[in-house]
Amino acid sequence: MANILMVLSAADSLTMRDGSEHPTGYWAEELVESHRTLLEAGHTVSIATPGGRKPTVDQVSLAPESAGSQEKADRFRAYIDSIDAELSSPLVLAEAKATDYDAVVMPGGHGPMADLFQDADLGRLLVETDQAGKIVAPFCHGPAALLSAKDGSGAFAFAGRRLTVFSDDEELGGGTGPNTPWFVEDVLREKGAVIENGAAWTSNVVRDRNLISGQNPQSSEAVAKEVIKALAE
Repeated sequence: MANILMVLSAADSLTMRDGSEHPTGYWAEELVESHRTLLEAGHTVSIATPGGRKPTVDQVSLAPESAGSQEKADRFRAYIDSIDAELSSPLVLAEAKATDYDAVVMPGGHGPMADLFQDADLGRLLVETDQAGKIVAPFCHGPAALLSAKDGSGAFAFAGRRLTVFSDDEELGGGTGPNTPWFVEDVLREKGAVIENGAAWTSNVVRDRNLISGQNPQSSEAVAKEVIKALAE
């Protein structure tokens, strides 16, 4: 079985376009569905954050209207509570070594837009993981974290790669709206990523060799299943 590193944001707020602070963190469904699916397949999942700080769940993601129903919201909350000990003592991201893991999985929430997108330690880890041909799997806003990865010349290490990400339409229609400080889809495209988004709020997974990405929370389980498939190859 594989050793998987799940990298979560340690941010609890995002500075908006107008300068206000928007509470954020990781998105409950994304953590729960990917973590559960990977564990049920028999893999080991270790959680890491910048500084080893406890990640914050975005409370909006635990509201019934965001989760999809009260039952789902309750299930997500119960799962998060069940792994509280692990979430309370995550690994320090700066100490993570690509040689120790078979895959790096990165759920979203808006948190990665506040810290992971410019985390040099994560950038190093992602470049080394990618160069080794190991799996890199971000989804929803998780692909923002790819922006931390730069090659020897300082260029975006994933330029030219096919991926999907939380779309501008989804951000404007159900995300943080026009006050969003920057749009992950736009910036990734500007840096040279080849964006292949599907219909808003439907599961969409894109695989480009060892890079596996998902568009939105609805893609969480599908990304994890694609990671499992890739690990078996």
